[in-house]
Amino acid sequence: MIKILKYGEVAKDDIFARCEDIVNVADTVSAIIENVRKRGDAALYEYCERFDRAKLTALEVSEAEIDEAFEAVDEKFIDILRRAAKNIRKFHERQVRTSFIINDEDGIVIGQKVIPVDRAGLYVPGGTAAYPSTVLMDSIPAIIAGVREVVITTPPGPDGKINPVILAAAKIAGVSRIFKVGGAQAIAALAYGTESVPKVDKIVGPGNAFVAEAKKQVFGAVSIDMIAGPSEILVVADETANPSHVAADLLSQAEHDKMASAVLVCDSEELAKAVSYELERQIPSLPRCEIARASIDNNGKIIVADTLDAAIEIANELAPEHLELCVDNPFDYLDKIRHAGSIFMGKNCPEALGDYFAGPNHTLPTSGTAKFSSPLSVDDFVKKSQYTYYTKEALARVAEDIAYFAEKEGLSAHARSATIRTKGE
Repeated sequence: MIKILKYGEVAKDDIFARCEDIVNVADTVSAIIENVRKRGDAALYEYCERFDRAKLTALEVSEAEIDEAFEAVDEKFIDILRRAAKNIRKFHERQVRTSFIINDEDGIVIGQKVIPVDRAGLYVPGGTAAYPSTVLMDSIPAIIAGVREVVITTPPGPDGKINPVILAAAKIAGVSRIFKVGGAQAIAALAYGTESVPKVDKIVGPGNAFVAEAKKQVFGAVSIDMIAGPSEILVVADETANPSHVAADLLSQAEHDKMASAVLVCDSEELAKAVSYELERQIPSLPRCEIARASIDNNGKIIVADTLDAAIEIANELAPEHLELCVDNPFDYLDKIRHAGSIFMGKNCPEALGDYFAGPNHTLPTSGTAKFSSPLSVDDFVKKSQYTYYTKEALARVAEDIAYFAEKEGLSAHARSATIRTKGE
């Protein structure tokens, strides 16, 4: 049963404690990465047979396989994927940054270029599960950014095939290439390249502990989006919230995995008890009830605060991945939210809306990192170069200032590089 804690009456460590994934797979992942670096495709085939029980003859998904999968997916879901993709594009197109130039002083031009990375790698979990939503959320911003080649890696099933809904989503999004590779070995292949899998500039996407550790280890050879921790939701609710709705929203994250965290912060002990009752009523009806049960019992909690303002401050301290403002007049509280990955406003906005359809991204900072990081966006797939142009006359006006500054740092060659152009040897 979920814990109910009264803020101010229990230790703050209990209020703000969060689930930590302490599985140590660093050595195993390091060995996998080194094997892929040395042996390339041969290592990938072996890992696929060992971990996915699939004996492949080719790593890359063919156009024929993509077309076959697209035809296998029911028309209703294809239509939903297309409408979701439209919403995602509409939102992310507003994130596009433009280059700028400043030339308001004689002889001086300075500016910034916004340049997409050449190639992005998207990891999509697969095997027994299928996440076409991840395909759309991670690939569409990259394509909008102007990335030349968007590559997906995802593990196959024992039959050597990728779930058709993954391939259908990839086709709708406009993904360039897809490879039947999963786990840490997929991250290694994307980071360093193999005979079949191209080396990329940035790797994004969620995964298990092995994938997260691999992303951590290859960072530097390649850029990554984030190191994702367990899924989490925090609901701030007032006394008028519907307890069955709140419980359903908490369970929408609890069913992800046993390490997931579901937290309610409210201003009503009556609501807290009603939500606890609803959780016990709803959990047994879930197909993934065992996972949800473990998540709620081990990591879930209900925190009762004196006021909604206090509840908001608790939410800011926890900096959740998903934050629901299940209150009347949610826009009255929006400016008070400082730390959250994605905010869901009002009593008719379940977190699942953001997972699949609304448009804002669902690849979000976890484990409190929303205090200093952001959801995946178009910005993740671009870099910026700055440039400077001075005429000789413009340099002459500031050469002595540059030299004086450089000498203060003890760097005489820096100073000379400016004055030599205006005074000669």
